[in-house]
Amino acid sequence: MIHSPISKKRRVERFWDLVRDGLHTEGRYARYLALMSAILGLIWLITLAFLVLMPNRYDSSFTLILPGSGVGSSLNLESIGQATTATNSAFSSSSISPTENYKRLLMADVTLARAGKLAGDENEKMSAPHVKLIDQTNLIEVSITADSPSQAQKKAQSLRAAFLDGLDQLRQDEGEKREEAESKRLVQLETKVREAQQKLLAFQGETGLVSLEQFNNRISALDSLQDRERQARTDTKRASATASRIASALNISVATANKAFTLKADPVFQSLLARYATVNTSASEKKATLGPNHSQVQQIDAENEQLKTQMLARGSKLTGLSGEVLMGFADLSMSSERGALVGAMVARDSERLGASAGLADIRAQISEQTAKAPKLVNQASQLADLQRDLRVSEAVFSSALARIDTNKADPFASYPLVQTLEEPSLPEERSSPSTIVAIAGALGSSLVLLIGFGLLWFRQIIIRKVLPNA
Repeated sequence: MIHSPISKKRRVERFWDLVRDGLHTEGRYARYLALMSAILGLIWLITLAFLVLMPNRYDSSFTLILPGSGVGSSLNLESIGQATTATNSAFSSSSISPTENYKRLLMADVTLARAGKLAGDENEKMSAPHVKLIDQTNLIEVSITADSPSQAQKKAQSLRAAFLDGLDQLRQDEGEKREEAESKRLVQLETKVREAQQKLLAFQGETGLVSLEQFNNRISALDSLQDRERQARTDTKRASATASRIASALNISVATANKAFTLKADPVFQSLLARYATVNTSASEKKATLGPNHSQVQQIDAENEQLKTQMLARGSKLTGLSGEVLMGFADLSMSSERGALVGAMVARDSERLGASAGLADIRAQISEQTAKAPKLVNQASQLADLQRDLRVSEAVFSSALARIDTNKADPFASYPLVQTLEEPSLPEERSSPSTIVAIAGALGSSLVLLIGFGLLWFRQIIIRKVLPNA
């Protein structure tokens, strides 16, 4: 059946007339009142059913706080090394927020499952809590819902314990993994220390140079030898000058003086010389009184000649000198002052010889030490390098070992410390259903309904004012 455009237009006009004028005016009040009462009754019936039938829910909440400052520590080991550890503030990074991390951890399935077990529900995880981060603070507010106040508080306590236990496990796992990695590193460092020790000990055993102090002592010994060489050279010159001066004063050489000193030290020669001097003196006195041809003078001359022959024979035997030279020593042997000078000259010459021998020995030692000096310097340089390598290896090893302990001292480096600012509360009033909210919703719905029916009641007047030609 085909509908004409005229019939469609009539149906639209009739619909518009119904919207504009409504039903027949007979019974209009009754219809409006009945419909409005029915809807209002339904609204309040639903509200009442919500308040009566909806199970009571209670919220328990607690507040966590994260300290905002970092910590640091330093360990210095004298002559070994240093270990320093520092933990920055958990809020020093602009890209990572520990509160957001902890919020996610509080709502994680593993935390809720652990909390459910702590609360006594082995087969079901705890419902997700409501976590709120307070802006511009380090506070985390957590609330959880249950059917009774005590159950809500127990769930909150279980959730907090599960959260803190999870943090402890994360910190422990991090510490174990770090310690495992650092232990492997320690093994490598210990190997390096042992290799450095073996190289140093092998070098010391090969060269005999144990320490730089020993090298310094050898250099100091060379300096001391040079000082002794200068002193010995001075002593030699002094003794030689003294002996030369005495020899010049006595008009004899040192060799001659030595032979004269040999004669002076011989008791037989000295006895013959003394007797010769006595007889010679007696002969001179008798010649002066008796004359040279007197029998006593001739007897004394014969005795004197005999003593002279014996004395020269003894002197020649001791020194190998001729009789003429030996007679020149008579004055040296008889005069105590000249004899003392001869002794002093011989002593100075002996000192010169001793100093010369010492000087030669010192110079030989200096030459030997000087020849060894370049090699010794090279060995000292190698020893210093080996000792430095050992000290560095020991310092790195000791620092790494100390760093393990200092890292253990601060388990909150990656997962900041959490403290409970407010303990899980015991709710005194239910949080749901809320009578005030339900009544406010019902009142609001009733008001909207009344406004709607009012607009329907006065729709003709409104339409005529808005659309006067309709």
